[in-house]
Amino acid sequence: MTDKYVITIGRQLGSGGREIGQKLSARLGIAYYDKELIRIASKESGLKEEFFERVDEQKHFSLFPGLLGLRSSVTDDFFSSYYLSNETLFKIQGDAMRRLAEEGSCIFVGRCADYVLKEHRDILNLFISASTDDRIRRIAASHRITEGKARELIEKTDKGRSAFYHYFSGKTWGAAESYHLCINSSLLGIDATVELICRVAAERFGITVKHP
Repeated sequence: MTDKYVITIGRQLGSGGREIGQKLSARLGIAYYDKELIRIASKESGLKEEFFERVDEQKHFSLFPGLLGLRSSVTDDFFSSYYLSNETLFKIQGDAMRRLAEEGSCIFVGRCADYVLKEHRDILNLFISASTDDRIRRIAASHRITEGKARELIEKTDKGRSAFYHYFSGKTWGAAESYHLCINSSLLGIDATVELICRVAAERFGITVKHP
């Protein structure tokens, strides 16, 4: 049995990846990290959360400007004459991720977690996709926007996530060779997809998964 293991989830917008991650967390009884990483990295570095949000995959990631000027009431004296690059902010967040993975079993959603934790011994890297119709329907409902606007948001977000992933990992976002398991959540639905992943995790890590 593995003492500390990690599951990483890459996902298309509207695929249900976040919901799947949260349900896996409940089933497996392990920590779940998504946007919480921004708060943790901010607290540990002393930088405002907004700095990390500028280089967050949830946004429309851009390589330019390559340097982000940073100032805050807490760090004015130290950073007033300096700049932190996208890479530096990514490293700070990655350091927080590695520390959390060392402390206990957990699930990370997005943020190149599979690449950041590539040296971790016990890891399962997943990518969740879904049919275009399901994605549009889910995003239109959750964001309360038209299906046309949902399609635009999906295309923009996917483009940003792909650029973010390739820029920092050098790999192709969503490509099967970048992950251990790729699942289309439209095939089985959210709950059955969670059940499938639980069975894979149980086999890979030698753990017992509680029934829902």
